[in-house]
Amino acid sequence: MLSSKQNRLIITVSAVIIVLLVGFALLRDSSELVSLEKINHLISENKIEHIKQCDTHLYFQTQDGLYRIARSQVPATLIERYPVEVHKDKTYLVILALLVLILGLISYTARYWMKQHAREEQGVQSFGASSGLLSGSESELVEPVDSDVTFDDIGGIADVKQELQEIIDFLRNASRFKDFGARMPRGVLLIGPPGVGKTMIAKAVAAEAGVPFYYQSAASFVQIYVGMGAKRVHELFAAAKNNSPSIIFIDEIDAVGKERDGNRSDEREATLNQLLTEMDGFEDSSGVIVVAATNKIEVLDTALLRAGRFDRRIFVELPTPTEREAILNKYLSKVPNSLDTQEIVHMSVGFNGASLATLVNEAALLALREKASKVSMEHFYAVKDKVAYGKKKLAILSTQQKQFRARYLAAKAIEAYLHDLPFEKVMLSSETIKPELSAPMIQSEIEARIMVFLAGMVACDLHFQEHATNVQQDLSAAKKLAAEMVDLYAMGEGVTAEVKESVSILKRLYDATKRELTDHEAAIAAIEVVLIEKESITKETIAKIVG
Repeated sequence: MLSSKQNRLIITVSAVIIVLLVGFALLRDSSELVSLEKINHLISENKIEHIKQCDTHLYFQTQDGLYRIARSQVPATLIERYPVEVHKDKTYLVILALLVLILGLISYTARYWMKQHAREEQGVQSFGASSGLLSGSESELVEPVDSDVTFDDIGGIADVKQELQEIIDFLRNASRFKDFGARMPRGVLLIGPPGVGKTMIAKAVAAEAGVPFYYQSAASFVQIYVGMGAKRVHELFAAAKNNSPSIIFIDEIDAVGKERDGNRSDEREATLNQLLTEMDGFEDSSGVIVVAATNKIEVLDTALLRAGRFDRRIFVELPTPTEREAILNKYLSKVPNSLDTQEIVHMSVGFNGASLATLVNEAALLALREKASKVSMEHFYAVKDKVAYGKKKLAILSTQQKQFRARYLAAKAIEAYLHDLPFEKVMLSSETIKPELSAPMIQSEIEARIMVFLAGMVACDLHFQEHATNVQQDLSAAKKLAAEMVDLYAMGEGVTAEVKESVSILKRLYDATKRELTDHEAAIAAIEVVLIEKESITKETIAKIVG
């Protein structure tokens, strides 16, 4: 069976032969060479239609065909009564063009052959060539991604933009930094929870700097073929260096950059080793900057975080109220509305940029379904829980189950209101009021949150002398916070943690919650009635009831 190299050679030789045959057919003189006697005969019978004169021959065109004779054989007086068309012989130009075409074809074929051979050589890695695991795998062409995102498209993150402006200046004018003796960090690690816009930030840096942007998910490096992950890392960095200045963005780098335990040598570790090697291979003047994103910096290998690799870390936090307002204004600018953005800001505590975009979009879709001309706050309240926790349809409840749920939520709402914890609306279809747990918090703030988690169970115990299984999530959260107060924050009786102390804290706060709810029994009952009738109640209405 012929090899691929022999096949390519046969194809190349065949192509050259075909071109030569075509050229021969085009250049071949199809006229008939005749004697002077034949020409005299044609003239005497008046069969000559026209005559062409070239450098060496005369061509006589008749109805029967084309005849040629050497110019030196024909007396001038013989053809003086015929118009003679003079032609310059340009055969040499055609031959030259064909020669250039043939050489170009051979050159192109040779380069293509060498390129394919180089790819095959590059594809054979030492990690699995002997076992044949790489056979049949193909290299993928690494191309930059077009980025049309700018910092103007991203609301908030003013501090992040300021830190990244240096990177942009370096990519635009690297010689300025080099002449001053300064170098930019080789790697920038964006750290933050999901949905805060880390990928958009990296795209914006590339767009602002006007350089190629190479995007790759770290999970795509981990292949079923041994050595393919390392190969893809090499190809990615090679493409970025060939098109420098440029940016490489590796999303979710923790998928491949987890801490090595030293007890195994698998594909993931081989890929990580290749990544470390490529980053070490950067020259200060290479013009390539690696940006990576993660929400789990604690699991990353220490070798990735050392100086000279990812030596600049930028924390992208959840947006502040001011930043949420800026993000909402951008999204609401495309939606017909007459809203007070501040009201949405207050109802979206804990939302990230992606959640805010979804919130606006879901409200707009709901307005369209209801055929409203504008988006209103009612639309935002209706979709908030769907965005924050997922759509939860209210099951068909018996009268007793509905009363249990209404009492449970009314008690939580009262506790949250009394301790001034943020919430906007309580709905019978959503059992969750989640007070914010952002650090740092003082002891009284943690205790207030535990009391909110316990309030529903306490109210049901007081009113019905029993409670339902829906306490599970809130009770687990309360226990966890009490344990952290003792184990992590030394908020027990002493610095040394004791198991009984968390139980004591829960019992103390249970009793405190019981006293507060007993004092506000009338308000709880009133809120319960509203929840059963309307299935929702706002914080403003709760304030009027308590007042």
